[in-house]
Amino acid sequence: MSSAPTKITFFEFLTPLVASGNKTITIRDESESHYVPGSIVEVFTLETDKKVCEVKILSVEPLHFDDINEFHAEQEYIELPKLKQLIREIYPDTDTLFVISYELV
Repeated sequence: MSSAPTKITFFEFLTPLVASGNKTITIRDESESHYVPGSIVEVFTLETDKKVCEVKILSVEPLHFDDINEFHAEQEYIELPKLKQLIREIYPDTDTLFVISYELV
């Protein structure tokens, strides 16, 4: 079994939301779902690989694309239509997703 990931990347425009504690979940596909609850993970910008902060993983739960709702949008700190559009752009071919909850360390 591979070890738990110790790094997570976000688009640069999202990192201030993570660092401020406003954004408390991320929705990823299976390839990025192997985070372990209780572990501390370093947050980096996707574009420049700059360390932003550290978060503690709280939970990793399966989520179907059609089940993404207003509650997820609030936790993502983004409007629901925008959230769904963003997820579709990143993962155009999958409906099987995972919601990763975290908190600032």
